[in-house]
Amino acid sequence: MGDLKNKRLIIAKGFLFLLAGVLSLLVIFLEYADLKLALLLGLAIWCFCRSYYFAFYVIEHYVDAKFKYAGLWSFVRYMLRRKVGRQSDTPQG
Repeated sequence: MGDLKNKRLIIAKGFLFLLAGVLSLLVIFLEYADLKLALLLGLAIWCFCRSYYFAFYVIEHYVDAKFKYAGLWSFVRYMLRRKVGRQSDTPQG
C-alpha cells in the first residue's frame, strides 16, 4: 500500500484520530469518573505528544537536518547508532 496523498483523505484521517481519542476518553471518564485519573491521562497524553514532536520535528530541524525519519523505529535506530558512535569516540586508556 502506498502513501496517502489525497488531501481530503488525509484530513479525514486526522479527524478520525481525533474522534477516536475523544470517544476513548469519554468511555474512560464514564467508567472511572475521577479527577486524578483525568489529570494523569491529560499529562500522559501531552507528554507522549511532545515526545513524538521531539522525535520527528526537533531532531530533524535542530539536531541532524540530514536524517529523515520514517517512523519511531527509525528514530530509535538513529539514537542507538549515535550512542554507539559516541562510545567509540571516547579515548581508550
